[in-house]
Amino acid sequence: MDQLKPRSTSVVSLGECMVELARGDDGRFRLAYGGDTFNTAVYLARAGLDVGYATALGDDPYSAGLIALARREGVGTDLIATIPGRMPGLYLIETASGERTFHYWRDRSPARELFELPQADAIAAALRRAGVIYFSAITLSLYSSSGLTRFANSLEEARAAGALIAMDGNYRPRGWPDAERAREVIARFWPLADMALPTFDDEAQLWGDAGPQATADRLFALGVKEIAVKLGSSGTLAGRAGTLETIAPTAAVEPIDTTGAGDSFNAAYLAARLHSLSIKAAAHAGNALAGIVIRHRGAIAPKDATTGLLNP
Repeated sequence: MDQLKPRSTSVVSLGECMVELARGDDGRFRLAYGGDTFNTAVYLARAGLDVGYATALGDDPYSAGLIALARREGVGTDLIATIPGRMPGLYLIETASGERTFHYWRDRSPARELFELPQADAIAAALRRAGVIYFSAITLSLYSSSGLTRFANSLEEARAAGALIAMDGNYRPRGWPDAERAREVIARFWPLADMALPTFDDEAQLWGDAGPQATADRLFALGVKEIAVKLGSSGTLAGRAGTLETIAPTAAVEPIDTTGAGDSFNAAYLAARLHSLSIKAAAHAGNALAGIVIRHRGAIAPKDATTGLLNP
């Protein structure tokens, strides 16, 4: 059986959304907004799911712009805390042959303090009510030790109350003091996850996995029930213990910008599973959406480009 049975299909996604500057073909930068778990939340909302985003922002015009975007996309904003006098982080994207390089200015991002704010109790309560909770290793890289403990406790309480936990092992070295700290923190949270949505290149870099099967075996051993290992242009290794299968994309795509590819895959995969599609069908959905997203610049593709791909 490969059915998911969360108590509901309502999703809370946690992390950081930043101001995005992406260089175009003319050398100029275009202003937008993005962040791995926010991008996934947008695509989940486009799939018709009830999704809210939990983060902290400032009271500046860019924070207001980000909130306005979330509302236009149907992402709930009730769990976004506002810290007066602060501003969101900023990242800049450079691309070459479709592959991207990121530069960040985010050390004082309010999102880092989410579980140390007065609103933390409300966030924890929302997690206990959620059907699905989604976050990534980038989310984990934001929080202090005390914030991580509060988050872990909140996840344990939510899982005990019936929530399904989905995690992406999205590893970005610049977000961590060193690889040892990243391994320590990420290993603490994998056992709390029911669904793993890692990218093999990230797992190989951090853990030294010899191949996607080694990644899956390691995560199954930690208690994860369902895994979809993203393999870039080769597709996805997905399934449950003993039923893993490699699902290749149906067509080759020449990328313009790979920003947001994994985030969009995660949304389409998770949405398909929450709509009771099989693991194989969900992997096909994820491959297809990622193939569309990488044909556009920036983390979030235009809405008309994804019409029909997210509604089974």
